[in-house]
Amino acid sequence: MNDLTSWFALVALVLLISALVSRFVERAPVSFPMLFLGLGLLLGQGVTGVITLGPHSPVLVAVATLSLALVLFLDAVNLEIEELRRDWHVPLLSLGPGTLLTVVGIALVAHWLLGTTLPQSLLLGAVLASTDIIVLRDIVRNERIPRSVRRALSIEAGMNDIVVLPIILILIAISQASLHGAFAWFGFLAQLLVLSPVVGLIVGGIGAWLMGQVDKRMNIRREYQAMYGMGLVLAAYAAAQVVGGDGFLAAYFAGLAVAIFDVTLCDCFLEYGEVTAEMAMLLAFLLFGAVLSTLFGTIAIFPALLLAIIAIGIIRPVAFDLVLRRATISAAGRAFIGWFGPRGLSALLLALLVVEANVPGAVSLLAVTGVVVLVSVVAHGVTANPLAARYARQVAHAQQTPAEEREGTVGGLFQGEADAVPRVAPEELAELLASDKPPVVLDVRTRAQYDVAQNQIPGSVRVVPDQILEWAAKAARDRTVVAYCT
Repeated sequence: MNDLTSWFALVALVLLISALVSRFVERAPVSFPMLFLGLGLLLGQGVTGVITLGPHSPVLVAVATLSLALVLFLDAVNLEIEELRRDWHVPLLSLGPGTLLTVVGIALVAHWLLGTTLPQSLLLGAVLASTDIIVLRDIVRNERIPRSVRRALSIEAGMNDIVVLPIILILIAISQASLHGAFAWFGFLAQLLVLSPVVGLIVGGIGAWLMGQVDKRMNIRREYQAMYGMGLVLAAYAAAQVVGGDGFLAAYFAGLAVAIFDVTLCDCFLEYGEVTAEMAMLLAFLLFGAVLSTLFGTIAIFPALLLAIIAIGIIRPVAFDLVLRRATISAAGRAFIGWFGPRGLSALLLALLVVEANVPGAVSLLAVTGVVVLVSVVAHGVTANPLAARYARQVAHAQQTPAEEREGTVGGLFQGEADAVPRVAPEELAELLASDKPPVVLDVRTRAQYDVAQNQIPGSVRVVPDQILEWAAKAARDRTVVAYCT
């Protein structure tokens, strides 16, 4: 399919199917990545031949580039900077030791199973260390799961691409043997790790500030602000590429600038950007499925499947069990975080960067990545809701309330138990409530405690314990607060 009408029909297929089956996907143990990756495999040249596409296709590269740039920008914009400033050591643990242990573990197993060279093994380890927020959405939106657990997963998924991407770009340079001498390497690393972030911060910070100033004076219509946001992503990518940096890193730091400098982008852009990113990502899944349909026959499937099982079921859980060993989190919580590190579109996009760089054996690495992603998309998509429900039941029926049920942030899990706080007897509380300035009474029982007995102290405010920070941020500061949990 090379004519324009066929591509229009393909985009129409993605849009129509995603809308029509959206409610079904929400209720059934399936996900959009599973659906469109499977559809791409079915339509690909290896099965029905409706879509004929190769890994170097300009259309695939364009869709993949737009998808990855948008995903990186939106991941950065949606970071909760204040929480990261307070709990900086938490992402440092998960994105440092957690990611590096995963990279090394997968590289060793890939070298053993597939016979890949050291650079190829490390490239595969870095590509498959990237986790996908798309497949995680059902988990991070499920309020039955404690917020601290959801935040641990979303912070990792939102930030680990920025760790593995430089690793991949450095490994590509090593594989190409295009840099000779310390001076060449110094220039390359400066462009990658300094110039690219600086360009992104400048474009994102100044660009968002400029729209804010113009909007104050001229009241820019929402649809044009949404378009402006898309332009900001593309401008950051293009500017970095022009000056010799990396456009993807610049796109991430452009979004980070918006978050760090607290520049308010119109919510219309976030909505529009997320819709556009969703469309691009679903189309990318379909196209990757079509490409992989011809590549799976070029590799040994059994070793690739074994790598997928070991990477998903052993390496990541063990790595994050070690990282979370000091956290006051239940064994079920550690296992939950360890299991839900799905590989998805970001891994395929990063593998495509390796292909585009013409690294030796890159097409085979893309095929192996596709096998792991396919296993992950199915395994994590099918288990998302059942395991979330099971974990919620375990937390609810635990003899002792797990620490993650009481914590609203990931950092709180590493701080141990809170110091003793003043207590108020029931009689004292009754007197305070009858006074001229009664306190605010918070019902902070856990979900399980509240489900057993839903009666409350009259006039009290129900706040789930892991959402206390959100409540406190909006609450008035002129009244005493009394919280009760039993």
